[in-house]
Amino acid sequence: MANRVQHYRAELRKRRGEWEPYLKANSGLPGPRANLELVTAVVEEGDADLLWRLSASSDEFLALCGTAGLGRLAKTDPDTVLPWLKELAEDPRWRVREGVAMALQRLGQASMSQLIAEMEVWSKGGPLVQRAAAAGLCEPALLKKADEVRRVLLILDHITRSMAATHDRKHDGFRVLRQAMGYCWSVAAAANPVAARPLFVKWLRSSDPDISRVMKSNLGKERLRGFRKDVEEQIPSPRKGRGSGRGA
Repeated sequence: MANRVQHYRAELRKRRGEWEPYLKANSGLPGPRANLELVTAVVEEGDADLLWRLSASSDEFLALCGTAGLGRLAKTDPDTVLPWLKELAEDPRWRVREGVAMALQRLGQASMSQLIAEMEVWSKGGPLVQRAAAAGLCEPALLKKADEVRRVLLILDHITRSMAATHDRKHDGFRVLRQAMGYCWSVAAAANPVAARPLFVKWLRSSDPDISRVMKSNLGKERLRGFRKDVEEQIPSPRKGRGSGRGA
């Protein structure tokens, strides 16, 4: 991947900012996979004006490139960048929403404490904003400090609680959030199993079918192989007639 990124960075430098035709021609779209190496090259090479312009494009790939690139600007200009990223988190185009997660992770690389503080606010938003928060935080490379992982786990706990309290679950926002939460918990738990254990046990005891689906999906991830047995030993068997009500 690194060699391809360097190739694209060199190609972009040759074009002196006249990038849009080249980006469209090499996007990989339509197709199952966008050219993420080219996205990375744009993130590294694009100036602020270009990234802002691309992020507002009606073309999905251009918007993905610009949105992801804004993460580079978020550390120094959070008051301008983060509200726009929050708006883009609810964009109907899923690749643009992925660009938001990429941008947030870029901010996390620069300042994880800053990202967590902002995502504590985002976690109180709508389901697509919550999804962006969870996906932005739950990147293994970012989860290195135990105290930061504990804060991330509490954000996931809050989002899960809000899911359990949701009555209308037929809209796409809830489905997208449920899908993301189906892996995010496992990423954070692998980074701090001790802090994650009581939260996992609590939510695995929920009788809410969507919450149960989310937590069982996480527990089945290979990264939680050792954690799984420990947690399952703390969950009462259904044969014993024990359990709790919906939510927690």
